[in-house]
Amino acid sequence: MRRVLAFNYVLKGPDGKILDQSDKNQPLPFLEGAGQILPKLEEEIKGMKEGDKKNVKLSAADGYGEIRDNMFMEVPKEELAHLPQLEIGAHLRLELGNGQHIVRVSKITDSHVTLDGNHPLAGTPLEFDIEMALVRPATEEELQHGHPHGLHGDSGHHH
Repeated sequence: MRRVLAFNYVLKGPDGKILDQSDKNQPLPFLEGAGQILPKLEEEIKGMKEGDKKNVKLSAADGYGEIRDNMFMEVPKEELAHLPQLEIGAHLRLELGNGQHIVRVSKITDSHVTLDGNHPLAGTPLEFDIEMALVRPATEEELQHGHPHGLHGDSGHHH
């Protein structure tokens, strides 16, 4: 029987700095086995019960992957001349053949701009402080749609 689980989390990087966290009283719900959270994280927390707390450390490979060299692109600077805020660290949305990709400007020279298509947390080991807020059976509708409908399965939502 598939379940909906919802958890509060604080995500920290290797330096202990907080990278992300759930909003107070807004735990993150996910449908078991639907690929909505990192697979290794799901594996680590699926045995938890409501109220349980757990610290989960993931290697970069189990998180958002290692940095892949094939995700870097060199683009002639004039192709991006229309962008006002072209600076290192800026995020750009590119239309590529297979949809939109967010890339980060990682280097600018006189002639070229290097774009990095890796996930911003690629190459970073992650540490999650998890508190399980809710565990309940998934509703038939949730199973059909492949995602949770709020914390309590109320179908008061529209696609």
